[in-house]
Amino acid sequence: MSRKIYRIEAAAEADAERLADIRVEAMRPSLEAVGRFDPLRARDRFLGSFVATDTRVILVEEGIAGFFVVRRHADHFYLDHLYVSPAFQGLGLGRDIVEGLKAEAEAAGLPIRLMALNGSPANDFYLACGFRFVSQDALDTIYAWMPGA
Repeated sequence: MSRKIYRIEAAAEADAERLADIRVEAMRPSLEAVGRFDPLRARDRFLGSFVATDTRVILVEEGIAGFFVVRRHADHFYLDHLYVSPAFQGLGLGRDIVEGLKAEAEAAGLPIRLMALNGSPANDFYLACGFRFVSQDALDTIYAWMPGA
């Protein structure tokens, strides 16, 4: 982005429901495209694994624009979620978040791993951000970014 129009803050337990709504809103087109859209299931899957300490909220003047979840392990970072509300997509928020995470992982000397739904535009996004294909199953594709890459 040419100018930073957002800030990142730690999520609170009270944010869980709103973040689940953002997840459903952002994933809907991809899930519909593969015939798997179930808003209750999408919400429940997120809420069932929500850990506020791993979650960061992307805030803009209008409110919450999105969020991301990074699980930090001894041997890698796992980008579990990165969702930007459709109204804020295309502004470079997601790319900025990924670049910041890559800088943190580079400093720690650790790779970043993630999974994207097959057929989702997220696949092209992560490839454009320098992630490499690792493996694929019937539903998801696994990607990794290595420090020094």
